[in-house]
Amino acid sequence: MAQYSIRDLEHLSGIKAHTLRIWEQRYNILQPKRTETNIRFYDDTDLKHILNISFLNEQGYKISKIAKMSEQELVNEVLVLTQANVAFPQQLNALLLAMIEMDEQKFDKLLTTAILQKGLEKTMLEVICPFLVKTGLLWQTGSINPSHEHFISNLIRQKLFVAIDGQVIPDQQAAQRFLLYLPEGELHEIGLLFSNYVIRNRGNHVMYLGQNLPFTDLETCVHYYKPHFICTAFTYMPERDKVQEYINNLSALADEIIVYLAGSQVQFGHINFPSNIIKISSLPEFIGHIQDVSK
Repeated sequence: MAQYSIRDLEHLSGIKAHTLRIWEQRYNILQPKRTETNIRFYDDTDLKHILNISFLNEQGYKISKIAKMSEQELVNEVLVLTQANVAFPQQLNALLLAMIEMDEQKFDKLLTTAILQKGLEKTMLEVICPFLVKTGLLWQTGSINPSHEHFISNLIRQKLFVAIDGQVIPDQQAAQRFLLYLPEGELHEIGLLFSNYVIRNRGNHVMYLGQNLPFTDLETCVHYYKPHFICTAFTYMPERDKVQEYINNLSALADEIIVYLAGSQVQFGHINFPSNIIKISSLPEFIGHIQDVSK
């Protein structure tokens, strides 16, 4: 059983700790437990309860009304509202709750509804990407564990695979050719998969090599595929002190190829980007570049 502090509940629900304490005292919405050393903590049941309360509160429900609901009434009300076209903050909370509960059916239904309403690209930009940023921060602070991250990452990847599988493959020789890969040791693939979808959706041909590709294998693929563009991202690898060397080698390998380079490892520090390497700071920026170069 996980243990959460009131600050953890604040980070996860978006409700200030001070407000939670007032609601706890006035409406008895939470019953904190205590450790053997008398430190207050909350469990998974408390977290799910407060996430449901937060969801309804952001929908305009007064806390006094929410406090009178039974647990089942609370859950039913949330389920009804998640079927509707709710705004982004509520979608984020609903996805967060489904992740905490590891409820695959609920998470899948929320994603499917968003995609039907917005389309895949807008759903990725407006819902999934902000959601992944929040879960990443929660993981860093220890509020959630890696199993939660793996759970939602695999479900999102499945959605992207299905969407990509439904795309028409253009003629390799007639279309612009893009080679997509992640460097050796780099495993965070969702952004690259989405890039694959975006590029193909604009009539381009993609060779998708995926994660964890050794540089020697990249050299071979560049030689045979002869791409016009390369797309990659450095999130954790190569290590910070190896980034410049890798960029230089990549630039030399692809001296007549435009390389779009994203990821946290290239956003900070004193990095020299050769003329054929374009640093990408956001997905909208990347989509703009792809729009400009697509035939």
